[in-house]
Amino acid sequence: MAAPLMPKATAVWLVENTSLTFEQIADFCELHPLEIQAIADGEVANQMQGLDPVANGQTTADEIERCQADPEARLKLSPQALPPQLVKHKGPRYTPVAKRQDKPDAIAFLLKSHPELSDGQISKLIGTTKPTIAAVRDRTHWNSPNIKPRHPVGLGLCTLDELEQATSRSRARRPADADEPGEAEAERTEGSPAGDLSASDF
Repeated sequence: MAAPLMPKATAVWLVENTSLTFEQIADFCELHPLEIQAIADGEVANQMQGLDPVANGQTTADEIERCQADPEARLKLSPQALPPQLVKHKGPRYTPVAKRQDKPDAIAFLLKSHPELSDGQISKLIGTTKPTIAAVRDRTHWNSPNIKPRHPVGLGLCTLDELEQATSRSRARRPADADEPGEAEAERTEGSPAGDLSASDF
């Protein structure tokens, strides 16, 4: 069975808002029961915002109620939960006219949930421009009052694989970027004239 979008965030929501057993949540989210218990104990993902699987079309309220009434039952993913995977073509990403109005919502979601992504990565992921991203971030977008963060995969603006690859690249680059200032400072100190001065020079 395929896992829901953002399984750990979904598990957080199910732990906080339902009486499903750890085994039921683990089975639905494809996580280990001990990890679900750690989430419930606040040892894991204690600052992660839960993702409502009903609001995102991953399952239904009736399905959750059915499983709450029967601890042996297993929560089922809705047939239409995952959008069809888009085929990636070379060249600029084309977005159907009907979906272009969804882009600001997708940008808002990525800025909030994936701050590690650069504007360039967001632009490439959902086929938007850096000025549009800046306008959404600064709340100067012409439609700011109506922008609501929505998952770009659910909107069909990118695939889950593309989003995971982008976030993985960002996390892989972060440690290297963090080390650069310290290394540069060390190089400046070693190469500075002050480092070559001795008491005999005064």
